[in-house]
Parts: sequence; C-alpha cells; structure tokens
Amino acid sequence: MRATENNHEPALWAAVGNTPLLPLRLPADHGRIWLKAEWLNPGGSVKDRAGRSILRDGLCRGELPGKRLLDASSGNTGIAYAMLGAAAGIGVTICLPANASPERKALLEIYGAAVVLTDRMEGTDGAVRRARELAEERPELYYYADQYGNPANIRAHWETTGPEIWTQTGGRLTHFVAAMGTTGTMMGTGRFLKEKAPDVELVGVQPDGPFHGLEGLKHLATNPNPPALYDPSVPDRVAEIPTETADRTCRWLAREAGYLVGWSAGAAVAAALDIVKQDPAAVAVVIACDTGARYLSDPHRWCSGDAPAE
Repeated sequence: MRATENNHEPALWAAVGNTPLLPLRLPADHGRIWLKAEWLNPGGSVKDRAGRSILRDGLCRGELPGKRLLDASSGNTGIAYAMLGAAAGIGVTICLPANASPERKALLEIYGAAVVLTDRMEGTDGAVRRARELAEERPELYYYADQYGNPANIRAHWETTGPEIWTQTGGRLTHFVAAMGTTGTMMGTGRFLKEKAPDVELVGVQPDGPFHGLEGLKHLATNPNPPALYDPSVPDRVAEIPTETADRTCRWLAREAGYLVGWSAGAAVAAALDIVKQDPAAVAVVIACDTGARYLSDPHRWCSGDAPAE
C-alpha cells in the first residue's frame, strides 16, 4: 500500500526543500555570494519543489493517481515527477527533447517513467506540443500537468524557496539571482522577496542567444512561445550569459569550492560575480539549480584548463 492511499504523503516528499545556503570565497574587495544549494534536493535539482507542488495539486483535483501525469520537460522536472511519483504510486509520462543529456534520460527510465522523445531541434517547445497532442488524444489516460503554465509551479517557490532564503539571510540580501526556464523560480521567489523587501534587486538569467548549450533555459527575448508563467515585470533586469562563461564558472566552482553544479547554475553564478565585483556591499543569493553530475557525459566542457572565473 502506498502512502497516498491513506491520505499521507510519502516520507520522501518531506525531504524536498530546506536546502542550505553555502558561501563562495571571494576577494576582499568583492561583495558576498551565497548559493542556495538546490542540487542537494533528493532528486538533485530545484525542480523537486515544483514537481512536488504540481503533484499535490493533481491529487487535490482528483486527477491523480487515477491518471498518468503527463508533461514536457528538459529533464529535471521530469526526474522530479518520476522520483516523487514512484514514491506515491503515480504513473508518469515525460515528453523529452532528444538532445537531453544521457544522464537525464537514464534517470527517468530508472525511476520508471515512460519517455517520449521529441525532435532535438525543436527543444522544449516541441516537447510541449507533443505532450498537448497526447493529452488531447487520450484525456482519460493522462493528466497534463503543464509545468510552463501551472500556477502550482510558482506557488512552490512562494511557499518554500522565498521564505527559506528570507529566514536564512535574516532578510539581509541585496540581490536575488536565478536562471529562467519555466521562470517559476523567479516568479515565485522574486515576488515573495519583493513583498518582504522592495529594494531587493531581482536578476533573471538567460542565455545570450537562442542557440546555446544551457539545457532547460530559454532566451526569452527571441522565444516565440514564452512560458505562460512569465511576467517580464518581475525581474528588475535580465543578464545574458554565454554558454562558454557558464561552463567556465562551473569548472571554477568545482575546483575552487567543491560545488559540482550544472550549466544553468554556472550561468547564474557568473551573473552574480558581475554584480559583486562592481558592488562590494552586495549580498547576492543565487539559485544553484542542479547537480553537475547530470552533465558528465560532456567531458570536454569540464576539462578545460582555463583561469578561475573570479
């Protein structure tokens, strides 16, 4: 008998969130950076928060566990669904771009999710189209979760990520920095922090163009289908980071701090480094989105002998 049958959540679900803030060692003339260590969630990414919130919403609506949860994902949200769904006896089907990392594909299959691969050239937009087609074809089988438009995604960060950061910093932060894919992390956390402290600067991070190597992120300025969750008025500004800069920052974090994080986290830290170099009084909290162990199949991106990012 699964825990949800007794109206109790599986114990694994309680392990999501309450991740630590970890410092970066920087020169004395820099401001301070704290990493919100989301790679320490049980599924290895910040997407565990949205996944749990969306699953809870589906249960409350009575759609789950009677149907299979269906969604499009670049990998991390799908892994969260699959892991948390396995613990609760909920079937999961994920439409995944074919160019997702082998580690992401393997984890989805290990957790028992059904994986529908979509055109690699169409990215997550193609995966979303396929998920919608499947939902229309078999409404009796699938509950389409739609992480890109589901308010439960934003709610996850309003209820957990934002309050955790506020408590952990004692309200003493000047900047909040997060990479943007579904944009749920920025929308939920950013709005919470702005209500607490309107002077906190919200910095969204995206690739520097539509063709990039930062899985899960979108160049929102050129994307014809921005996420329904995205409100461009929430971030105070948006930093565009080249893939090569994100990669270099990931290598530096691993070698100098022991923090093995993924490319989107590298992009967010690179944006934060630009802030604290210019403002010695800055205290920036950065969402370190996921574990770098999810990208080890790209060894050339880890092996350059370049100089430290700072």
